[in-house]
Amino acid sequence: MLLYIKYMVSLRCKMVVKEELRKLGLNYVNVDLGSIEILEDITNFQKEQLRESLMKYGLQLLDDNRKIIIEKIKSVIIEMIHYSDELPKVNYSDHISEKLGYDYTYLANMFSEVKGITIQQYIIMNKIERVKELMFYDELNMTEISYLLHYSSVSHLSYQFKKITGLTPSYYKKLKKKRLKNLEDL
Repeated sequence: MLLYIKYMVSLRCKMVVKEELRKLGLNYVNVDLGSIEILEDITNFQKEQLRESLMKYGLQLLDDNRKIIIEKIKSVIIEMIHYSDELPKVNYSDHISEKLGYDYTYLANMFSEVKGITIQQYIIMNKIERVKELMFYDELNMTEISYLLHYSSVSHLSYQFKKITGLTPSYYKKLKKKRLKNLEDL
């Protein structure tokens, strides 16, 4: 039986889920990005117990197929942008479609209908969050960041960054440095 949980990729989340499964005496094959594969069928009572125990940690057991697919789309995008060493060589739509085994148009329409934004907008928002993260660590310059995240140019990255944040990347970086300095002065 395959169950789906809404949670971000983290070792702590996986450990919490595994511990709760163990407490309930449920044998699992795999605990992965947003999903649990359990060896046996579980009763509704066990499922409710699992749901309640996961809620204590801010984790949500998903039943609705549409919500499950949306969470899978989000997980693929987050994993692809935030946790991959390299973005896929194919375009994002092909990558998402291939990973989830659904036609991209079907996924895109469902995502837009449920979330109120397009998959592309969600990807851009995550890419900008990744840019902020990379800028914070200050190990790469903007050219390297734009290359890493497959932007056609630094100006394209800067345009999207300003569109999403309202700030230019250089101004954002300046603000970050100022905030860090203020924290150090406390």
